[in-house]
Amino acid sequence: MSEKPNKPLQINPIKLSQPMGALLCFLGIKNTMPLMHGAQGCASFSKVFFTRHFSDPIAVQTTAVNDITAVLDGGDYSVSEAVKNITKKVKPDLVGLFTTGMTETKGDDIKGATFLLKDVQKMVYVHTPDFEGGLESGYAKSIEAIIEQLVTPTTTIDNKKALIIPNVNLTPIEVEKIKEQVDLFGYETLALPDISQSLDGHLGLKQGAMSSGGISIEEIEELGSSQIVITIGNSVEKAGNLLNSKNENMIHLHFDTISGLLKADKFYKSLMDIKKISKPNPSVVRWRKRLQDALLDTHFALGGAKVVIAAEPDQILSIATTIKEAGTNITAVVSPTKSVSLETLNDINVIIGDFDDVENELKNADILISNFHGERICNNLKKALMVRGFPNYELVGNNLKNDTLYEGSCYMLFEIANIINHYKYGQH
Repeated sequence: MSEKPNKPLQINPIKLSQPMGALLCFLGIKNTMPLMHGAQGCASFSKVFFTRHFSDPIAVQTTAVNDITAVLDGGDYSVSEAVKNITKKVKPDLVGLFTTGMTETKGDDIKGATFLLKDVQKMVYVHTPDFEGGLESGYAKSIEAIIEQLVTPTTTIDNKKALIIPNVNLTPIEVEKIKEQVDLFGYETLALPDISQSLDGHLGLKQGAMSSGGISIEEIEELGSSQIVITIGNSVEKAGNLLNSKNENMIHLHFDTISGLLKADKFYKSLMDIKKISKPNPSVVRWRKRLQDALLDTHFALGGAKVVIAAEPDQILSIATTIKEAGTNITAVVSPTKSVSLETLNDINVIIGDFDDVENELKNADILISNFHGERICNNLKKALMVRGFPNYELVGNNLKNDTLYEGSCYMLFEIANIINHYKYGQH
């Protein structure tokens, strides 16, 4: 694994910023207004980016810091004015305040600004400078802030309540499917955040000025009574530990990924052990058999294929886990940030880099698995492309793409096998 980039600057970066991760997190909380503390262009870029990706309107407001207020204001005034303007038009249950590189460099006291407004508006604040970390860490930091500032400590346990904490790479339908699978074990399952109810592409009665669905503030405040909390992805493991500290009687189950046969087995086995049952729901058994068959069917296409993956660390691990079971040769993975997740890929060339590195590695491979921006490279090199991650501007239905557990792993194996077959035997 390359501990450092092999050049002094990013060329055509893969990396997305922490504030964008924070925005996605707050969009999974019901009746919430994400408030980006920074310049107007920062919020505009993120709004357009996710609107194009999800093909849905995205709610976000900004404190609109400019060159004058950046010098004269310590953060209090611009935050209070933004909250005042928001509450004139709508009445959010929560305002999620998160920072950008400029306001972090200034050193604005957002905790103090939030405290001054506590009688006016319920708020959560989180520090997300975009000069460090990335999409995963911004999302995870926001979950940690929500848990720390909103969840009520307790010692009681509700044996029917379970919580999922998904990483930022899980799509709305994946969050929904995971909740449904946990429900099969007799739980009423919540997710924090829950984008399966807000960014899933449902047709609402009208365009909302705030997040259109998700977990409610009341449900968040009572999450300490959950019997189990399930964290999926290395980036959110700390959030699960933080919630566990709110109630020491809670059970914390952590999985770096639940994609592929063996990792999904581990997921279901953990739930079976808690419930003391020897066999899961028949639908689970049936999908496991389908995945076994899919591994056999796709091995002929994937067994000799050379693949490069460029994505966020948790997503890299998830994709790599699934396709390696079918015998795929992963020649390199390129991640924008370092992560413990990547340390488990001992037999794979791991690069912390950018699309310039992707282009170099793809010359000796067949297919790239990456976001929409990998298309130009694949066209130039006449290589195949499977689009995953943020953004995906050309394909519709990103919110309903499922790669997880037995069912989703089947879909992904079939998709990549079909793409590779078309690349080998069809028109490049």
